[in-house]
Amino acid sequence: MAQFRYVNELNSLLNVDGPITKGPTPRWQRKGIENNTSSTNLSLNSSKHRSNSSINNSKTPTKSSGGADVIRSKKTPGKTPSKSKSPGRSTTPTPNKANANKTPGGGDRFIPSRSATNFDLGHFKIVQNDENDSPNKQDLQRAMCENLHGNDIQNQRILSYQKKAPAAPEGFQNPMRVLYTQAKTPASARACNRYIPQAPDRILDAPDIIDDYYLNLMDWGANNILAAALGSHVYLWNAGTGKIEELLEMTGNDYICSLAWIQEGDYLAVGTTSGTTELWDCSKNKRLRIMDGHSARIGSLSWNSYILTSGSRSGQIIHHDVRQREHIVSTLSGHTQEVCGLKWSTDGRFLASGGNDNVLNIWPAVSNGHHTQNQPLFSFTAHQAAVKALAWCPWQPQILASGGGTADRHIRLWNINTGSCANAIDTKSQVCGLLWSTNYKELISGHGFANNQLIIWKYPGMTKVTELTGHTARVLHLAMSPDGSTVLSAGADETLRLWKCFVKNPVKIKEDKTKSKPSVLNTCIR
Repeated sequence: MAQFRYVNELNSLLNVDGPITKGPTPRWQRKGIENNTSSTNLSLNSSKHRSNSSINNSKTPTKSSGGADVIRSKKTPGKTPSKSKSPGRSTTPTPNKANANKTPGGGDRFIPSRSATNFDLGHFKIVQNDENDSPNKQDLQRAMCENLHGNDIQNQRILSYQKKAPAAPEGFQNPMRVLYTQAKTPASARACNRYIPQAPDRILDAPDIIDDYYLNLMDWGANNILAAALGSHVYLWNAGTGKIEELLEMTGNDYICSLAWIQEGDYLAVGTTSGTTELWDCSKNKRLRIMDGHSARIGSLSWNSYILTSGSRSGQIIHHDVRQREHIVSTLSGHTQEVCGLKWSTDGRFLASGGNDNVLNIWPAVSNGHHTQNQPLFSFTAHQAAVKALAWCPWQPQILASGGGTADRHIRLWNINTGSCANAIDTKSQVCGLLWSTNYKELISGHGFANNQLIIWKYPGMTKVTELTGHTARVLHLAMSPDGSTVLSAGADETLRLWKCFVKNPVKIKEDKTKSKPSVLNTCIR
């Protein structure tokens, strides 16, 4: 019976149509009570005034007991006449000014905005009864809700104001109980902030780097080797030893347009201006094969297992199976201008492609395959400029971040499960690159005009954490180290800067080693 009583009480609290049984007295009732009290006091004071006047005006006191009592109580008349007896004055008592200025206790009831109220979520949270569910089932339901809605529905409000309250400062364990009027950040929040160096850890020279927004000339592989395309040359820089070697050089007027490491291994894909894609084994400095199919330069590349996807200036996208002699698996025609952004999701279920036609396409993968279908699942046209910067969230595979060019300047977060835009931030600068941090729930962006800076954003509120400045020209490319601690930025000022902005906390490293819990979706869903 306890659960039914709880449901009835909750329904009575959520009912805003009926009378209020608990709470402060309404203002109109308080006014009526005050008026009745003042009128009663007025009548009593008037009667007393008349009786006292009749007694004082009589020259000879009466012999009645009542008269004697009055004479004994009134021994000596006051020297100053009473104000109530002066002519022209009202006998109405003056109310207490101190009490008049006081505000009655309590407050008005909370009336939510129906347009901002999620009735379906409220009904679900009322009727759900997961007391008998096992912990594994509850974790599974929570993980599925995060994938579908982007966050845990248990932490969502059922009733909300028309305008949302400001977000709690970083460091509060319970953001629902934060005091928004406080001026100082609590000590617990200040202790959680990490140190982010404002100067690069190292600066490398990058002579002859091509200042072209639509190319992708940097990639940091899982083998801790950075591949950099400088003009017609490709160089390999070993981040562990600092060794630099030249991998290849193009002849004539050809130059390198794009680079992409395979997920695991020493194989590097190279896109050229002639429309061919070369596959190199960097451990042996040997070219394995040349794959054609494009009629224009290849500005973007992305791997999904043994499938290499390439995007060209003609707007065409080709899936190459590098294991087969007939390498072209399928061809996609979803853009009318150059494909400058191409990214496979971390789980291999979706391919995101951005073009100079301001279109962002989401291509679903075929069942039991590593290439996509021929028709896009979604075509987003919210960006007002070329879409080059693309990045999939590593801990929420359904979240995609995209950035627009100079005419757009927005970073947009997309939920692919629902096909909606979860958030949009105006960065005031051209967005050239995006990377998610694997050590923190943060996102870093590289920008061009006007400040040529890097900005770290806190997810999901997209609040600015810090800005990293130093480049004297626009930041063309971003690359992340395999351990997720260092970000490399390549600028049009012909410099490569390494920023140690995501160094993991040593305490957190020890905690991760002690408890390595597998993913709920990986253990429960087959």
